[in-house]
Amino acid sequence: MSLELYYWDGLQGRGEFVRLALEEARADYVEVVRGKSSEGLGTAAMMALMKSRDEPYPPFAPPFLKDGDLVIAQTANILFYLSPRLNLAPSVESLRYVANGLQLTIADMVTEAHDTHHPLASGLNYEDQKDAAKLRAHDFIDHRIPKFMSYFERVLKQNPAGDTFMVGDALSYVDLSMFQLIDGLLYAFPRALKRFGEHYPRLAALHDAVLVRPNIAAYLESGRRIEHNEACVFRHYPELDKAAT
Repeated sequence: MSLELYYWDGLQGRGEFVRLALEEARADYVEVVRGKSSEGLGTAAMMALMKSRDEPYPPFAPPFLKDGDLVIAQTANILFYLSPRLNLAPSVESLRYVANGLQLTIADMVTEAHDTHHPLASGLNYEDQKDAAKLRAHDFIDHRIPKFMSYFERVLKQNPAGDTFMVGDALSYVDLSMFQLIDGLLYAFPRALKRFGEHYPRLAALHDAVLVRPNIAAYLESGRRIEHNEACVFRHYPELDKAAT
């Protein structure tokens, strides 16, 4: 039975972190909403699961994954479940908890990146909070990006198995997620991250190495990959971008 991934159509969003793992592993999966939202079929199925009164433990929001009768919500939780099955988990069991902690830290930064363009309320349009967004985005560039990225760079540098992978001595889902985080930030803040490779050479090398992995490269060139856009988590608004201090 194919795995079923549920996420909003037209968005990379948090679902992209799951897609990258599935694509790297060439897993048998279907994205339920894609290609069906014009008739409302896929979206309706997703909303029905979220609002079901009969489904035990329904998910609060996408992304969520169905594997047979099992429904798994939250990006990090989905990846923690999938990674051993996709051969994307560290081989040492104790390191799987390290990987999960790093994935949760990535999720923290994704939330902060989202809040640069929606600092006051998710329900308001960006145009209704532009002044606050500019303040939030510039603080994110000056303080939060360096804090997170310096930490991730240090994790790579101090990996006992070498600085090629985030955890252990082989590719894991955390490496794929780090690629997506960096890729999104490069799209959203190209001026601020113009010298990203100089400041964080190991992270830049990791991003570039994932980019050319055969399965990832094929996915990025396919119609399955949704382009970055201004309805997503990572958005490029020129007025929010600035050269890093």
